[in-house]
This record gives sequence, C-alpha cells and structure tokens, in this order.
Amino acid sequence: MTLVTRCAWVVGKDPLYLDYHDNEWGVPIYEDRLLFEMLCLEGAQAGLSWWTILQKRDNYRQAFDHFDAHKIIQYTEDKIQSLREDSGIVRNRLKILSVLTNAHAFLRIQREHGSFSNYIWSFVNGTPILNHWTSINEVPIFNELSDTMSKRLKKDGFVFVGSKVCYSYMQAVGMINDHTTDCHCHPSMKLEKDEAL
Repeated sequence: MTLVTRCAWVVGKDPLYLDYHDNEWGVPIYEDRLLFEMLCLEGAQAGLSWWTILQKRDNYRQAFDHFDAHKIIQYTEDKIQSLREDSGIVRNRLKILSVLTNAHAFLRIQREHGSFSNYIWSFVNGTPILNHWTSINEVPIFNELSDTMSKRLKKDGFVFVGSKVCYSYMQAVGMINDHTTDCHCHPSMKLEKDEAL
C-alpha cells in the first residue's frame, strides 16, 4: 500500500478531514454562494480550530439556509435567538450577527462588481498564487496581501475579517495554494506522478 504524504497540519485519519485537505483546501472556488459560505465559516473559526468548524459545516448550512444571503438578510430577532440555541453551530452572538452583516455587504458587492467572485479574486488579479513551501513552519498566517484584503473588506462593511482570517480564507478558496512541496496535493507532486505514469 502506497503511503500518501499530506501537509503536516492534517492530524489523524478522519475521512472528513482527509477529504477536505485532498479535495477542497487550495482548490480555486469561483461560485459566489460558496465563496460567501467560506467567508462566514472562516469568521466563525476565529479563536477556534478549523476542525471544529468543519465538523459543524453541515449544521451551519442547515441553520443559515445554505448561506443564501437574500434569506439571511431577512432574519428576525426570533431567528437569531433560535440560532443562539442551536448546539450544531458556534453560538457566539457576535459571530452569528456577523453572518447577517456580511450578507448585506456581500449583496452590495455583487451589485457593484457584477459578482462577489470578481471582487474577491481581484486581490490576486484573478490568478491563484502557488507557493513552494518545504515545511509547514514556512507557511505564514498572514501577509501584506491579507492585510490589504482585510482593510478593504472592513471598509466595504464586512466583519470578522481580520488579516489572519483573510489569509486562511484565501488558502481555503484556492486563491493561495499553500500545500507544502512534499504533499501529494502540491501541483509539482502531481506533475511528477503524471510523468511517472
């Protein structure tokens, strides 16, 4: 049986975690609803581990109407209270309210830019950044680009979008590919595998 090398942050062998690393993390996303979902989930992660949020992702989708921003902006105080009582999500009131705030900002950006995808991908000029880190210790948790994104998002009305959240978001939606070079998901490893066939 061939051993598969993955990024060092992948701990354990839970199928959900492995599938996320292998098939989602670092893969470019351009669909507006999914980009919005990931922004909300990254905000929910603040101060927590991604594993905590990943385990609750299906619950989040149910609780927040599959991140349909048009439905979210109509949430009432009763709905917010029900979310605060939902053990399937992080019940922090500020994080729950941030989804509503961000839904309004998201819809405004869609109107102004044609799509949220156009807006968010403009930070990398529409092209994913491929890094070549040899160790997880080299991978930053924020940089000048995430600083710039954070400032712009805050200016445009988004919340829970600090620089660290923005960097993690860019990794998650494939704007930045930070798979280490020994990971089977790094393009150079895939190229070597293809050439060996």
